[in-house]
Amino acid sequence: MRQVNAKAPRSRSVRRLPALNRLLPEVFRTLFRPRTTVRFPFAPVELPAQYRGVLTLHEDLCKGCGQCVRDCPADALELQREGRDRFRLIHYLDRCAYCGECQHRCHFGAIELIGDLLPGSTDRESLTQVLVERNGD
Repeated sequence: MRQVNAKAPRSRSVRRLPALNRLLPEVFRTLFRPRTTVRFPFAPVELPAQYRGVLTLHEDLCKGCGQCVRDCPADALELQREGRDRFRLIHYLDRCAYCGECQHRCHFGAIELIGDLLPGSTDRESLTQVLVERNGD
């Protein structure tokens, strides 16, 4: 004769009790803690000291040597040459890692990362900047 286990199966809600015992205290603790996020854009954002910010170019200092383009790890800069003294330097903001490598590699001091906030956009075309356009003048 086979013996049947007389223990009744536990309901699903009873099986979840240990999880609720761990979860509920954590929920109540977090309800009364101060906020850890910033209420941006309603409150100003405090930027850290090491924040590099937006890439700017001093057009008068740029010689079009292409050193910044060659050393950019994100391929965010493009130099289009149209002759000996004619060139266009393009910056793709959506590719840029803002690592500062282009600033370090520029021997003429033309590239600078300033501490401004980066612009946001959903339009990819607006994330392309012509930094300098020299026509040989």
